[in-house]
Amino acid sequence: MNKISISDINLLDVGTKYMCLGQLWIGTDDAFLAMLPETTEIPENLKMLVLSTEDWEKFIFQMDVIETEIFQKDPTGKLVKAIVRRSQRTIEAFVTWKVYKRDNYTCRYCGIDGVPLTVDHILLWESGGPSTEENLLTACKKCNKIRGNMSYEDWLKDSRYLAKAQKLTPEQRKLNEDILQVLPELEKRRYQNVRTR
Repeated sequence: MNKISISDINLLDVGTKYMCLGQLWIGTDDAFLAMLPETTEIPENLKMLVLSTEDWEKFIFQMDVIETEIFQKDPTGKLVKAIVRRSQRTIEAFVTWKVYKRDNYTCRYCGIDGVPLTVDHILLWESGGPSTEENLLTACKKCNKIRGNMSYEDWLKDSRYLAKAQKLTPEQRKLNEDILQVLPELEKRRYQNVRTR
């Protein structure tokens, strides 16, 4: 198995492009991967990420917390840093469950149910999309990972979404497409001048 270090990946992709699909368990005589239910096979391009204690702290921090800088214009019109804050990636449980219920506990992208679900931001969280019911869709972990940090418009045109959408009813596909009409309204709710690091 190839080994890589933290410098070989973009740390900002952890939690968006790179998602947790299971855990590695090691015993005295053997080891096994405990994969999440919707994971059907181990990726062929699997690598071992070797981390120091300091690297682990960075990695875990990126998965759980993101540093956010918010800028505003000063009286001369120049953008200046107004707030630096740490914000949790977690979404309030009552919002998550309202989204699941609205979407019939089914992935909006592929129609699967009966698997662990996530909520996916229509306007990406990393670019200021709010964690509100209007900006969230129910997604299985696999679809959420495949979409990654792709814009919603590009995702609906992507061949991977189009293949998965074949399993959706015409009504489900239309619901996803109708979101394109409300994107301008969602854009007004985007946190402006946000830079994550």
